[in-house]
Amino acid sequence: MRTFIVRFLRDESGATAIEYGLIATGIAIAIIAAVNGVGTALSGTFSTISTSLK
Repeated sequence: MRTFIVRFLRDESGATAIEYGLIATGIAIAIIAAVNGVGTALSGTFSTISTSLK
């Protein structure tokens, strides 16, 4: 039983999964921010084009 507990405390595979999760979250936030910024710029461009065509 003691060896099981010691092995459990030394196991860092869960920490690696958490780190990958944090990296994926950071990348997702960056993608959302970029798409949001581009979306706003495109909306303004299409509004300008729409106004010009009228």
